Order: sequence, then C-alpha cells, then structure tokens
Amino acid sequence: MAYLLLILLQNHDGDKVINDKLSVTQEGKIISTINRNAHTFPVFPLLDIDKYDKWVNELDRKTYREATNARINNNEQIVSGQNGFKLNRIEFLKRYYEYLYGIGPASVEVPMYPVYPEVDAELLASLRSKQISNYVTYYNSSNKDRSHNIALAAKAINSTVIFPGETFSFNQVVGIRTTGKGYRRASVIVRGELSEGVGGGICQVSSTLFNAVDRAGLNILKRYSHSRHVTYVPPGRDATVSWGGPDFVFKNAYNQPILIRAFAGGGSMSVTLFSSDVIEFSSRKVPSMSNRLPEEINDPSPKPANVKE
Repeated sequence: MAYLLLILLQNHDGDKVINDKLSVTQEGKIISTINRNAHTFPVFPLLDIDKYDKWVNELDRKTYREATNARINNNEQIVSGQNGFKLNRIEFLKRYYEYLYGIGPASVEVPMYPVYPEVDAELLASLRSKQISNYVTYYNSSNKDRSHNIALAAKAINSTVIFPGETFSFNQVVGIRTTGKGYRRASVIVRGELSEGVGGGICQVSSTLFNAVDRAGLNILKRYSHSRHVTYVPPGRDATVSWGGPDFVFKNAYNQPILIRAFAGGGSMSVTLFSSDVIEFSSRKVPSMSNRLPEEINDPSPKPANVKE
C-alpha cells in the first residue's frame, strides 16, 4: 500500500511529469484533452466523482448519435433505419482509471455501444397490410407559402409509428415551426384560422390527422378547436395547434402498433392509418369533407418572417 501511494503521488507531481495529458478521440479525432489531476481531489489523488461525471456527461452529449427509424419514401419503398451510438460509460471508466493511475500521456478512443432504431424495416412491412382509417382535406395549391407549410408538416408526421400504450404529441413530433426549419409565413390564411405567423397552414395538418385518428377509434387526450369555424373541415372537427400552446395528443390503446401515412400535394392533404392484420379496432363515424376549397383571407396580424410560432 505504501508503494502504491508513492506511485500515485509521483504520478501527480507536476515537477516530475512533463506531459501527462489524456486525449479522448472519436473516429480518430480529438474531442477532449485533460490533465491527470483534472478530476482528482487537491490533496490526495482519488477520483472526484462529481467533476468526473460533469465531464463525462459532456462527452456523452458530444458523442451521441441518434438512431434513425426506417421510413417509407415517396415511391412507397421502405428505407432501412440506421443504428445510433451512445457512450459506454462503464468501459470508459475502466480506461480512464488505467490512465489516472498510470504514468505519462495516453489516448483513449471513446467506447460506444449501438442504439437500435425503434422502428425497423421489418416492422414497417408488417404494418402496411391493413388500413384502419383515412381522411382527406383540401386546400388552395396556388397559395404557395401555405401549401409549402402543409407539405412540410405532413412529411414530419409521415411514417410515424405509435406503439401500444404510446402517446403521440403533434407538437413534439413536428417540432417548433421556424424559418430555420423551412417553414414560411403564410400571408394568406383560411377564414377562422389562427394567425400563426411562421407555419401558417399547420392546423390543417393537425385537423386532418385528428379526423383520421378519431375515425380509427383511438383515444383523444388533447384537442382544441379554433374560436371560429375553419372551412377545411366540418364544424367542430378541427384541431388547432401552436408551439408552446395548444397541442393535439392521442394514445394508441390497441394491442398493435399504428402507422401514420401522411401526404400533401396537388391541393389535398391526406392521412391514412395502417396496422397489422391481427389488430382489432372499433371505428367511429366521422363526417367527411367535400373537395370545395376553403375560403381564404389576408392575414389580419402579419408578423416578421423570423418570428417563431
């Protein structure tokens, strides 16, 4: 023990160690460099776990790669998902201890373990076999900005899979609507629709989804209507959404996953829900919408293009 203590003290003596740095790399690139005493107590060379955890949390954030779910492209072909990666903290701690109680500089390639996609190609293939619901609404394709926003939001929810017992949040899946994400300020909106600034038209996507979800008999947890009737759905059949405000949320209470297929183009917005052959579901009666174009007006409260919804 006395010999070990002597070695430890020598290893942390700045006068005797010229270069004792640890270089942490990912795919050969240095992402962090520290000294041997960076995470030890001032008097005795033992690991200060609070300092170490703070550093490792930052490494975890830098090295994490999110898995990509499988999806269905515009040609109805399944595109396989991609594995993600996450820092293996246990293995990294072992290598860190080897450096901490060793001598001289060292380099450690961050150990990672795979993070698998929640939705793989095989699951998607099994969920395309049975259609359980469909709903279509219509819009003026000549209104370029609004049409663009509708198509962008439809793409965001397309190929989403909701597992049994899982909850779907429109705002969480679509995310914040900003110009940086490609959304535009729609200067012309539908009569009765909330002036959303950037992202005008998003409520038509959420309303179309709501009617498809309701028709499939899924559990509606949160749904808010506009203060006035909007003309792209029947009265009382809308679902207004806004980032940081109203959300549309539903739960899959069935014993099989549900697949959302959403498409917008050519003046129509459609949502179709699929599941596996063995699903048992109870559909509801939902009034359909005619293909008459909704009445549009100029945005009564225009906002700068950089305003977030």
